Amino acid sequence: MTFKELNIAGPILRAIDEKGYEKPTPIQEKGIPTALSGRDMLGIAQTGTGKTAAFAVPIIEQIMKQREQRRLNKLRSQSQTEEVYSNDNGVNLAHNSQSEICGQQKLSRKEHHRREDGKGREHREIMALILTPTRELALQIDECFTDYGKYTGLKHTVIFGGVKQNSQVEKLRRGIDILVATPGRLLDLMGQGYINLKNIKYFVLDEADRMLDMGFINDVRRVLPNLPKKRQTLFFSATMPKDIVALSNSILTDPIRIEVTPVSSAVDIIDQKLYFVEKPQKKNLLIDVLRKEKNSSVLVFSRTKHGADGISRILKRAGIRSEALHGNKSQSQRQRALSDFKEGRIKVMVATDIAARGIDINKLDMVINYDMPDVAETYVHRIGRTGRAGESGRALTFCSQDEHSMIKSIQKLTGKKMEMVMAS
Repeated sequence: MTFKELNIAGPILRAIDEKGYEKPTPIQEKGIPTALSGRDMLGIAQTGTGKTAAFAVPIIEQIMKQREQRRLNKLRSQSQTEEVYSNDNGVNLAHNSQSEICGQQKLSRKEHHRREDGKGREHREIMALILTPTRELALQIDECFTDYGKYTGLKHTVIFGGVKQNSQVEKLRRGIDILVATPGRLLDLMGQGYINLKNIKYFVLDEADRMLDMGFINDVRRVLPNLPKKRQTLFFSATMPKDIVALSNSILTDPIRIEVTPVSSAVDIIDQKLYFVEKPQKKNLLIDVLRKEKNSSVLVFSRTKHGADGISRILKRAGIRSEALHGNKSQSQRQRALSDFKEGRIKVMVATDIAARGIDINKLDMVINYDMPDVAETYVHRIGRTGRAGESGRALTFCSQDEHSMIKSIQKLTGKKMEMVMAS
């Protein structure tokens, strides 16, 4: 199937073509028609499966069509109003009903003031809200709306914490159709009166399981009462723990369930190797591997923020340029590090699991689990950063004695044994 066969509107299809996309991914092939039908959707899909386009494309299309319909209705209304002022004999009916028309003119001026800003532009109400857990993901999603909606005339913006709010507030004041937000900053600006969600027609909750992991579920629940009951909700999660199942049941109405790329399947095209090595020797093994892979882009996973900083310092002392990425870094530091990594200016990024959710690189050569994850599903998400877009990938895991129990859980989940390699 091609994107053209999904009956996507011309302006959006043109933008997709320019991105070089030819065939939709499974989540896009199933999700776009579902979302366009107006049904609620429960999408179970990992990061990297193309799920952003699965909700962004139909949201852009539906809002674009609604705005066009409003424009046509406005033109039709103006035409009808003009006809009222003259009858078949050319008599000005306004002359006979002056007081009534004056009243209409006053009402019209009030309506004009409400709907247009000081420069005569139509004021836009927020029609779509995409809620996502991290700044990096929010920026990534906003970039997708820029790419797919470039020929539609729709306005969108992204808001997140960790930076001053002034520029974000200014964009909101100008009027937008689509808002991408992290929970904390959204609630903050709602409390200040800068955001009203009463006109939301499309609500997307992205990375719901990560919302739970990061402790944002209560913030999500605070947002929900401010949304109209009549809306379309698109709910995405890579995993479905009990709390996420309960949340999805509470906010979705008769949803269509779409499940693609089961959590264990990402490992099939990835070459996995397991090194049994004790903690003091991990740093030397990492340096040896990276020196051999000096031309490769490598993402190294640390369990903690402090650990990520420590690993990055060790690598720099060994002459290997790297950056650490985690929640304690400022927004400017995180964006600069991500940009340098994506553009190839640095080859090694050391990240925590939460920060790594915002890294989306099609050709990431290797993932290294310096620390074992706390749960088996996280392992699959980590190594799924490599081997994207049909490319092969490699994943190395450093396992110390106290981490052995996790190996059994991972192999049970994936149904595949990792190749054991002796550390030299």
